[in-house]
Amino acid sequence: MEFLQSADFWIGLVKIVWINIILSGDNAVVIALAARSLPPHQQKKAVFWGSGAAVVLRILLTVVAAKLLELSFLQIVGGCLLLWIGFQLLSDDEEEEGESKTYGSLMAAVRTILIADLVMSLDNVIAVAAAAQGNVVLLVLGLAISIPLVIFGSTLMIKLMERFPVIVVLGAALIGWVGGETIASDAILHDYAVAHPALHYVAAALGAALVVGVGKFWRKGSSSASAT
Repeated sequence: MEFLQSADFWIGLVKIVWINIILSGDNAVVIALAARSLPPHQQKKAVFWGSGAAVVLRILLTVVAAKLLELSFLQIVGGCLLLWIGFQLLSDDEEEEGESKTYGSLMAAVRTILIADLVMSLDNVIAVAAAAQGNVVLLVLGLAISIPLVIFGSTLMIKLMERFPVIVVLGAALIGWVGGETIASDAILHDYAVAHPALHYVAAALGAALVVGVGKFWRKGSSSASAT
């Protein structure tokens, strides 16, 4: 337990917690979007289990993240998956605006949270691993401390989404933005991205526009179908 008396340990711990606060904002949005489709009594369970499982997944992912990011097409597939998740979460919300609200299942919400967090955390865990500098105890402790922070952020987002529905659209757009960035960050596009720095911003904007645009188109088509 001598490491607890080391200033470097506590500095590293603060770095990891701070990195997670900064980088977990988009994850909190995904958790909130997925959990709000559940009955009120299940929302807290989805946030808790989704956040906890996501952090455990990050710890495991940290070991292999650097190698995974070197694989071609991995982030393209992951980015496309995020676009689909953003579209699904947005379309699910729009379907709930009818007269009779239908609820999703707890396992489906937790599964959505895990898949999205897995894709969105590939870059994040590298920053956390760098701050830990090979100290496994520091890594696990720092990520564990971040669990209540993510839970609090997700719970707050659910309440804001219920009060201000426009946040749901903005949240879906954020997922699309991250999805576009993820696609542009793929190893096979590295040289092109270096030569064209604007690629990340263009891809991110297109991703956000695609999720919101397809979601609105789907809503319009669903409304027309129900009207007939």
